[in-house]
Amino acid sequence: MTSRAIVRSAAVITALLIGGSLAACSTASNAEGGSSSSTDAATATSAEDFGGMDALVAAAQEEGELNVIALPETWANYGKIITGFEDKYGITVNSASPDASSAEEIQAAENLQGQDTAPDVFDLGTAVALDNLDKFAPYQVETWDDIPAGNKESTGLWVNNYSGIMSIGYDADALAEPKALDDLLDAEYQGSVVLNGDPTQAGAAFAAVGSISALNGGGVDDFGPGIDFVSELRDAGNLLTVDPTPATIASGETPLVFDWSFNNIAAAADKPSWKTTVLEGPAYVSFYNEAINKDAPNPAAARLWQEWIFSDEVQSLYLEANAVPVRADALQQAGSVDESLLEAATFGTSSDDWITPTEDDTAAANTLLGERWADAIK
Repeated sequence: MTSRAIVRSAAVITALLIGGSLAACSTASNAEGGSSSSTDAATATSAEDFGGMDALVAAAQEEGELNVIALPETWANYGKIITGFEDKYGITVNSASPDASSAEEIQAAENLQGQDTAPDVFDLGTAVALDNLDKFAPYQVETWDDIPAGNKESTGLWVNNYSGIMSIGYDADALAEPKALDDLLDAEYQGSVVLNGDPTQAGAAFAAVGSISALNGGGVDDFGPGIDFVSELRDAGNLLTVDPTPATIASGETPLVFDWSFNNIAAAADKPSWKTTVLEGPAYVSFYNEAINKDAPNPAAARLWQEWIFSDEVQSLYLEANAVPVRADALQQAGSVDESLLEAATFGTSSDDWITPTEDDTAAANTLLGERWADAIK
């Protein structure tokens, strides 16, 4: 089994490896000299290209809007993150299709290319991000040096932002807590087991199959045992092919969900009987990826959003929602991390149990899913 263990001490979380343009010109003030200069925001690779952060903020405020996609308010604290951006900078955030998959984010950018409603930024699972590098604009945020080298593409085409632990959420009023993977084949879980989306398109579902594979004797480079187990769930009548949402969880329609720990924990707000567990064994951990649409209709606002995402404030908001921020090391060194929140975000797992795919692992797993997934769930 190929895996990459994540070494974490009481003070440090080390790096995890992932897990026709519309060029707009913005007039930005020079932060040092006070003069104005014309900046091509669509080609800017850092705030320095605008003349500094103040000038970037001014250019983004001149645009006045930011288009985001696939950011549910309950996912990793994005409700607070979006509101905080609007309040701090006075820029309207247009949030489209919050429940879209990573693949649908890219499809929306292609369908809306050249239009004012196209997404400015992406939040993507690893497999989709690596397949679409040609759609991203390179950008290095001011906190670039705090982000470990393994958590970013060298020019800033993608940068890891946050992660979670792959977990099982379940309705404790309807189901017993599963203690092992094979428990899910029992009759008690008839028509109950759900993945969060299609693993060929959605990062959370991709990670769920990776987690199942690892728990079923496979590894992050071979999803075969995971696909085989999902087939067993189907044959037992226990697989439910419904995309879970907070509403389906609250109603009882999706009583057991493989999803990131931060999502399952958040679901308890609307469903008090909803509990979250991480099965004993390999714990699947993989970062999501922040990227700027190279054809962003609001290119300055897109770059300011990137700065916002990797600020101390937002990295702490991820942690508040039980997600592990990529800049955890820097926050800890600055003494601004609540260690109890960090322990909750890692869900009590040991770093010895953590696994995450390399780029090659992701490519191999994605190919196998493309070949076998449709048959596995027929």
